[in-house]
Amino acid sequence: MQYLESNRFIHRDLAARNCLVNDSLVVKVSDFGMARYVLDDQYTSSGGIKFPVKWSPPEVYNYCKYSSKSDVWSFGVLMWEVFTEGRMPFEKNANHEVVMMVSQGHRLYRPKKATANIYEIMQLCWFEKPEDRPAFAQITVLIRELLEEWS
Repeated sequence: MQYLESNRFIHRDLAARNCLVNDSLVVKVSDFGMARYVLDDQYTSSGGIKFPVKWSPPEVYNYCKYSSKSDVWSFGVLMWEVFTEGRMPFEKNANHEVVMMVSQGHRLYRPKKATANIYEIMQLCWFEKPEDRPAFAQITVLIRELLEEWS
């Protein structure tokens, strides 16, 4: 994702279902059907497009505005999927309920298998304002630091 961000692409459908893992545990992002190249760091979609609500930040469902920071939000949800071993985010809620909950500040709970430090990274990804979320380069540094602590 850091590579996509640095080359001005936004994925717009980052989720566990679109990640492939090989025998060496290398993860490859797939399904670029919704991806876009952006010139000004943001893409505003025309109305009527379907999008994955439970992986989307407020600016997407309120204004149809996508950016690398909306991908960062989705990455936080992807992390949550990994640490819940594939549970559906907001599994007991309909899409319209999720929109209302997230708009009111509700976020996904800390998975039992996620350390406090891992959950902190997820929470950084879910800041309300896109400009407050970290870039993928920053997320990479944070994850590397955690891996160094654990080794």
